[in-house]
Amino acid sequence: MTTANTTGARDHARAQAAAAIGDGPERPAGVDATNITFAQRIPAGGYANVVLARGTRVRLSDTDGGACAHLLLLRAESPWERLNVADTVKVPWQAYLGAGHPLLSDQGRVLATVLTDASGHHDTLCGPSPAGRQGLRMAGVKQGLEPRDIGPTVSFFRGVRVESDGALTITGGSGAGAAVELLVHLPVTLLVANAEHPLDPTPVTPLDLVAWSAPGDLALSPNSDPEYLRAVENTEQDWHARTLEARA
Repeated sequence: MTTANTTGARDHARAQAAAAIGDGPERPAGVDATNITFAQRIPAGGYANVVLARGTRVRLSDTDGGACAHLLLLRAESPWERLNVADTVKVPWQAYLGAGHPLLSDQGRVLATVLTDASGHHDTLCGPSPAGRQGLRMAGVKQGLEPRDIGPTVSFFRGVRVESDGALTITGGSGAGAAVELLVHLPVTLLVANAEHPLDPTPVTPLDLVAWSAPGDLALSPNSDPEYLRAVENTEQDWHARTLEARA
C-alpha cells in the first residue's frame, strides 16, 4: 500500500486502525491505570511510535506466540544519539538479550535496561526485515525522523543463535504469553515494528505494548557487572548535568 499520495496515506491509516480493533493490551498486574502513559495492540505488519519519559517502564507482550518486535530507541531531545546495537552487544560481553541487559547508545549511555524476560528468544544480529524497516520508517516519520535515522535494531520474540562455525540458527519464539519489560533511563523516542524476522518467515501475530510511569524503578540494580554500572554512571552524570543546565 503506497503512502505517496493522500488517498494512499488515508487508506494506510484506516487499515492500521482497522487491524487494531478489538481488545487492547491487558493492564500489567499491580499497575494503577492512572500511571499508564501508552497502550497499544500492534497487529501483524503494524507499528507504533511514542516519546517516553525517563523512569518509564515498558512491557512488550507476545500474546499469541508469533510476534516479532523490531525495536529502535532514539534520545528524544537529541535523536542523533540512538541505540547502538554493536555497543549493546560488545560492552556487556553478551550477544543474547536477557534480564539485566542494557540497550546502549553510541555515547556509552543506557537508553533502557531489560528488567524482566519471560521469552529468552531475541536477536541482536540480523536487524529488521524489509517489512520491519518499512514499518520503522513509517513510525519514524510521525516523529519527524527521516529514513536515514532508522538504524540497526534489536528484535524481541524471535531468537537467533550463533553456531561454532559462525552460522546463524533460528530458534523461533517461546510461545504465547511471553513478555519483556524495559526500564527507560533517558527520555527516548521508541519505534517498534511488528513484522517477520529476516531469517524466519513464520507468520506474525499481534504484539502488545504498554508503558507506565515508574521512576522509582531507576533505583533498581538489575545488573552488578562493572561495565553496566559504569554505563549507568555515565548516564546519570549526563542527565543531572543537563538538568542543572536547564535550571540555570
